[in-house]
Amino acid sequence: MAYLDFRDQVVVVTGASSGIGAAAAVGFAETGATVALHYHRNADGAKHTLGAVRTAGGTATVHQADLADPASAGTLIDAVLSKHGRIDVLVNNAGDLVNRSPVTDVPDEEFHRILDVNLTSVFALSRRIVPVFRGQGGGSIINVTSIAGRHGGGGGSVVYATSKGAVSTFTRGLAKELAPDGIRVNAISPGVIKTPFHERHTGEEQLNAMIATIPMRRTGTPHECVGTILFLASDAMSSYVTGQIIEVNGGQLMP
Repeated sequence: MAYLDFRDQVVVVTGASSGIGAAAAVGFAETGATVALHYHRNADGAKHTLGAVRTAGGTATVHQADLADPASAGTLIDAVLSKHGRIDVLVNNAGDLVNRSPVTDVPDEEFHRILDVNLTSVFALSRRIVPVFRGQGGGSIINVTSIAGRHGGGGGSVVYATSKGAVSTFTRGLAKELAPDGIRVNAISPGVIKTPFHERHTGEEQLNAMIATIPMRRTGTPHECVGTILFLASDAMSSYVTGQIIEVNGGQLMP
C-alpha cells in the first residue's frame, strides 16, 4: 500500500506563500497532489512556491484572497472547484500574530483583525467546504493552530493565543459534527518554527528565551511540520484519526 499517495487529489493550502504553508504545498506535490496555493499579499512568495511545486514534479494553481473577509472563503473555494473540479483536502494554514502588544494597548480594530485572520478564516472556509466534501463522500480538513493556544502565548500575543485556542476547540467540535459524513478534522500545533512569522514579530532576546524552554534546544523548520500534515491528510495512514491536535514543538510542551 502506498501510504503517501495523493495522485488524483486536489489540496487547498492557505497561506502558501511562505513558511509552513509553502513547505506543505511542496510536500503534497511530491506525493502527486494537485495543489491550489492561496496567498494574501505576498505574490512573489506564492510564485516562488509555485516554482518549487513544479520543480518537485507537481501541478499547482495560485489564488489570491484576504481570508479575514468571510466572503472571500466562498470565492476561493469556488475558484478552485472551477479550475480543478474537486477538492479532497483543505489545509487551513493562513494566519498571523499581526502585532505584539499588551492587551491594554490592543485597539478594537486590531483585536478583530487578529480573530478574523486566524479564526474567522478557518470557520468560513470549513463552512464552505463541508457541502463539497459531503457531495464527494468525504474529505479531510487540517487546521494549523499553535502552542500558544495551550500556554497563552509569548509576550504581547494574548489575542493571537486566544484565536489559536479557539481554532483547536473548533477542530475538536467540528470533527464530532462531521464524523458521520466521513469527513475528518484534525490540526497540527507548531511550537517555535523558523518562519517569517518570527522574523516579523519576535526579537532575538525573546526568541532565545523561547529556545531555552525547548528540550531540543533549537527552533523547528517548516519542513518538520509537513510529515504530520501529510499523515493527517492520508486516509491510508490516519483513517481512524479525527479531532486530534498534534503537537510539533521539539518537546517544549507535552500535554
